[in-house]
This record gives sequence, C-alpha cells and structure tokens, in this order.
Amino acid sequence: MFKLKENNTNTKTEILAGITTFFTMVYIVVVNPVILADAGVPFEQVFTATIIAAAVGTLWMALFANYPIAIAPGMGLNAYFAYSVVGTHGNISYQTAFAAVFIAGVIFVILSLTPFREKLIEAIPNNLKHGITAGIGLFIAFIGLRLTHIITAHPTNLVALGDLHSPSAVLALIGLAVTLVLMTLNVNGALFIGMVVTGIIAFFTGQLDFKEGFMSLPSLPEGLIVGNPLTALGDVIQHSLYAVVFSFILVTIFDTTGTMIGVANQAGLMKGDSMPRAREALLSDSIATAVGAMFGTSPTTAYIESSSGVAAGGRTGLTSLTVAILFILSAFFGPLVGAVSGLSAITAPALIIVGSLMMGSISKIRWNEIDEAFPAFLIILSMPLTSSIATGIALGFISYPLMKIVKGKWREVHPLLYVFAVLFFYQLAFLPH
Repeated sequence: MFKLKENNTNTKTEILAGITTFFTMVYIVVVNPVILADAGVPFEQVFTATIIAAAVGTLWMALFANYPIAIAPGMGLNAYFAYSVVGTHGNISYQTAFAAVFIAGVIFVILSLTPFREKLIEAIPNNLKHGITAGIGLFIAFIGLRLTHIITAHPTNLVALGDLHSPSAVLALIGLAVTLVLMTLNVNGALFIGMVVTGIIAFFTGQLDFKEGFMSLPSLPEGLIVGNPLTALGDVIQHSLYAVVFSFILVTIFDTTGTMIGVANQAGLMKGDSMPRAREALLSDSIATAVGAMFGTSPTTAYIESSSGVAAGGRTGLTSLTVAILFILSAFFGPLVGAVSGLSAITAPALIIVGSLMMGSISKIRWNEIDEAFPAFLIILSMPLTSSIATGIALGFISYPLMKIVKGKWREVHPLLYVFAVLFFYQLAFLPH
C-alpha cells in the first residue's frame, strides 16, 4: 500500500520517522489550546479538536497521498484567529469566527478538487521552490534556537546570544551534540534516539517531571461548534467576514503548498516541477480545516516539522500513519504529552539539525542571475525574520514577476504568478496578517 521498496525504505525506518515527526510537532496540542483559550474557547474543547483535526488531515495524507507529511492546526493562524478576528469585526464571538474557518475550509476543498492548486505548484519557478525549502530550514532552526533561549530578544538588534548557562540551553546543546554524533556515525533513527537521550537527561536533572500523571480522558464540553453549513455561511454574510475568510484561504494555501514543496523536495519526491498525487495531498489540509472548525480549532496546515521525519528516513504515508495514530493515542495521554512537549530542549536539536539539512537547497539557486536570486533571497531572509512562511512566499511572489518585467522576461512568468502577486500585495497592504 505504501510502496516501501519503491521508495527505498522499510517499516522500521518509517515508524521511527513518524515518531520523530510526532514529537517535534506534538507541542501544538498544548500550545494551540493555550492560544485559543485567550479567545474564550474552553481548553479541553481545543485540546480534543486539535487532535481530531490533526488525525483526520494526517490520516488522509497517509492513506490517499502516501506522503510523510503531517497536518495540524497552524501556528500563526491560531494567533490571528484569537487576537485579530475574535472580538473585532463587530465584536464577533469565537463561534462565529469558527464559522468563517469552516467556510474557508469548504472553499479549500472545492479548490483542491480542481486543478488549481496543482497548477500553482507547477507554476512556482524552481528557484523560488529552492528558496522556500531553504527559508523553511532557516525558520525551523531559528525556532529551535529561540525556544531553548540559545538565542534571545535584544532591545537594539532584536536578537542576541542567550544565557548558555541556563538549564534549557545546556540541555539543548547536550542533545544537539548527542544527535550530531549519532548522525555522523550514520545511526538509524538518530534524531529520535537523540530526543530519547535528551529526555532521560532532563528527567534525572529535574527538568522533566510528570506531576500531573500520565493519562486523562478527552472531552468536548461544547460538542459540535459548527453543525450547520448554511448557518455558518449566514454568520459570515451577516458579519461581513469576507476579508477574514480570504485571509485564511490565502495564508493557508501558500503555507501548506510551500511546506509540501519544501518537504517533498527534501525527500526527493518531486518529479520535475510537479508533485505526484498533489490533489490528494492538498485535500488533506482543506478537509482537516473544515472538520477542525466543526469541533473548535483554527485552520490546519502542513507542518514544517515533517522535515524532521524525512531527515530520519521517512519517505511514505506510513510515516504519516504513525503520526496520526500517535495523535489519537495522545488524546488519552494529555499530561504525558504536555510534559514532554512542554520542554522544548528535547525537540529543539532535531529542528536545528533538520534546518541545516534543508539549507542545502541554497546551492541549487541560480545566484548569478539577480532576477532569479533576489526573490529567492527575500523568501529565505523573511521567513525567519517575520516568523511566517506565507509572508516569505508573498514577498517572493511579488518581487519575482516585477524583476522579470524589468528584465524584459515577463513572458517567462506563469500567468498565475501575476494574479497572486496582486493578491499578495493587497493582502500585505490592506488586510491584517
């Protein structure tokens, strides 16, 4: 079913890759409820809804697309939901905001059933694809360094070297060293083994504890939040949430598309300019967004942390199936998952190392051609500095056709790029982001 031999992999490698991906991204089941709780959504509701959305999207990716890419509610999108949508636009409630997410999800499904999103992947120039891959790599490495306080905020330069004597930084550096040694020795599952060793060290140094126990039953205190599609559409129309729906659509389309291209490139799964089974893959996040909104979570996206599983050898949907099963099991192990994912030093080394691996795409960019190089450079630079994959893609999409026009090569640009350059300019200039 997963064509393991054709993809030069095996069951053990795929399962280890799935476990690695899961532990680098499972923080979302704790972080997402914390953020959406600021919008008034009950913590337990979001915790369970997050797992449902992640399981549905990732299972679809595994069974129908056969890619090692995991789906879950996106960071950034949840903050936009909680702080920019709820309470604004006529003082709307989170129930009404979820209606907008649901409508955006339905539109995603329709777009994904058409050739539109596949054509979009093919329309993105190779140099921008390589820039997206490298930019994501730099972004996730920056996340790993920031979460462990190896890099910290600075009042003048924005970022600076943190306190390397802090317990979090020391633990992360030890975990990084252990994992790099294992990878240098070509040990299978080095990223996962590194996390296990780091976790054991954290436990015996008192940084990791399980005071809340290990298990608890999941619950949905409010049941279905969005149950009637017509009511949801009526809420969007009544509160004029068109810009909100458009923002969700635009950001999620490119967040997911960019991440999928980056991870597929890293895994060597792209076939020229096209991504095989793109329609099935792109349906995963759109279906998960609609389902997640029904239960009470913000839009889903493909996770950049999937690249850690790819670095661990994941090449097929068996990796994603493993992630989905672990998400389902995590619904019953909330305290345990919260304890492990709450200590970023355990997962940060994997993010830093994967970031370095993804940066290899830089070598494929045509740096001697300014009209090709600068848009890619903008993507790579802006993703970590704006903490947004979609913003990086937007700046690349805007600058690429402009530079081609100046160069007299406007015919080389796919018509879709002109359309999205205008849409991205409008979104950055006039819509909240």
